[in-house]
Amino acid sequence: MFRPRAINRLSSLPRGRRDLRLAISALTPPSCRVNPIPCRRLHLAPPFLLEDYTPRYMTLSSVEAAKKRSAAYAHLRNCNLCPRLCGVNRYETTGMCLIGDKAKVNVIAPHFGEEPCIQGHHGSGSVFFSMCNLRCVFCQNHDISHQRNGMDLTPEELGDWFIKLQNVGNVHNINLITPEHVVPQVTLAILHARDNGLTLPIVYNTSAYDSLASLDLMDGLVDIYLPDFKVWEPATSRRLLKADDYAATARESIKHMHAQVGDLCFTGDGIAKKGLLVRHLVMPGYEAEGARIMKFLAEEVSKDCFVNIMEQYHPDAHVGKPKRRTKQSDAELSTGEGEQEKRYDEINRSVSQQEISAVRRAAEEAGLWRFCDPPKHDGFSL
Repeated sequence: MFRPRAINRLSSLPRGRRDLRLAISALTPPSCRVNPIPCRRLHLAPPFLLEDYTPRYMTLSSVEAAKKRSAAYAHLRNCNLCPRLCGVNRYETTGMCLIGDKAKVNVIAPHFGEEPCIQGHHGSGSVFFSMCNLRCVFCQNHDISHQRNGMDLTPEELGDWFIKLQNVGNVHNINLITPEHVVPQVTLAILHARDNGLTLPIVYNTSAYDSLASLDLMDGLVDIYLPDFKVWEPATSRRLLKADDYAATARESIKHMHAQVGDLCFTGDGIAKKGLLVRHLVMPGYEAEGARIMKFLAEEVSKDCFVNIMEQYHPDAHVGKPKRRTKQSDAELSTGEGEQEKRYDEINRSVSQQEISAVRRAAEEAGLWRFCDPPKHDGFSL
């Protein structure tokens, strides 16, 4: 008796294309049927796809927000947030970064030079802070990070600019570029903007030279951490970044960032909303250090870490400039026996395709698989 009933059920299905799932459902007794798994049109693994997203700062309670405000003011009075640990009262003087209690901002505008998943179609609401707690001799933004140019803004004025970027610029996020030395001011600005209608995710775009104390203050305020892990060896960071402890600090900072926000996740429009995205600028002659960084990310952070291996290095800032002249060099030049030497001559060239490929190959061999590659279609690179 069961077979004829099954035939009758199949014959009652619509003609033409028949969904196999409907046929199986027709042959299965109601008591054995299970709810079908909803299909996703976007080709993203479910762990990295968000149906919707609410910025983390919007979930803070009033008590939590008050505690962060209090901590920010305390850090300004005794500045020990970045690894330099200057300990100065920034209402009265400045430390290594040369910035006081007001943030100095060079540029505020929608920016289209970020990763596709960060800038989207409308741009990233970028805030370029002047000065930095590093002194990279090759800094690609040295005119901003090595010079005290720009507007002095109170935290409230800075927060109002966040609102303008959202309401007028129609950007996808607020992108804080080189904020390590102004974390207290940024904290107060985000909380002020939240109380006045800000609803965009916050991107913390950093050199990775952050202390754990500053990241703890940012916890609950930042949605996307965007660190740039530059070099691996202390000798290299001492020479090129003027910070002996850079690599050790960056390793701890990046692990702390990942513990807060996890791996990079997107909504269905292809825009990143939450997680960690690590950059590495490939340096000429330092591909072995890049390989060590990739191995660290895979083994100690996550094999699902989203990585952007960047190839746009070019000699800038102090690289390739003439060395200071001495009496001996002047004598050699006057006799025509020598040429004037250039500073940091070992990185005074563009990076080669072989060096870029070596870092990428090391990343894949370590187990990393989520890369910021150019899309092979007209959509976003996911």
